[in-house]
Amino acid sequence: MAYPGYGGAPGGVAQDPLYGYFSAVAGQDGQISPEELQRCLTQSGIAGTYHPFSMETCRLMVSMLDRDHTNSMGFSEFKELWAALNGWKNTFMSYDRDRSGTVEGHELQIALTSMGYNLSPQALGIILKRHSVNGQIGFDEFVGCCTKLRALTDQFRRRDTSQTGTASFRYDDFIQVTMGI
Repeated sequence: MAYPGYGGAPGGVAQDPLYGYFSAVAGQDGQISPEELQRCLTQSGIAGTYHPFSMETCRLMVSMLDRDHTNSMGFSEFKELWAALNGWKNTFMSYDRDRSGTVEGHELQIALTSMGYNLSPQALGIILKRHSVNGQIGFDEFVGCCTKLRALTDQFRRRDTSQTGTASFRYDDFIQVTMGI
């Protein structure tokens, strides 16, 4: 079973231009909380002309990469997030042709398929119910959707050891995976 890819390998900190955005808000602990991430991403302008990211989306982004369960991210995770955000932004912009700041449901389906997610109509319907307003998906909601899909795919892939598209979950495991994002 092939899973969608999303790039971004962490690189050297000393010469990385992203380190300025990161260190400006990371503070003494060298970690970024969801609140700090929201401030950092707003200051960086990565959302462009779209609305800044909501606190919920920032929490999802941190959770997606929070491998040590500290509710924060270090620079390597931030760099990985930055690469994912840029990819998601480029995808979103390619389907927001009228620059309204939203995409419609059928455009979301094409966008997600272009990213390697082959979802059933039922799964897409659930995503649309959760992330659209009047059939429109804004950039913040699109990023939230992509964050959840990536996190769920990562968790599923860890359990689908034979890569057959099937995995077994204990109930507690299922709750942790779905509620953790």
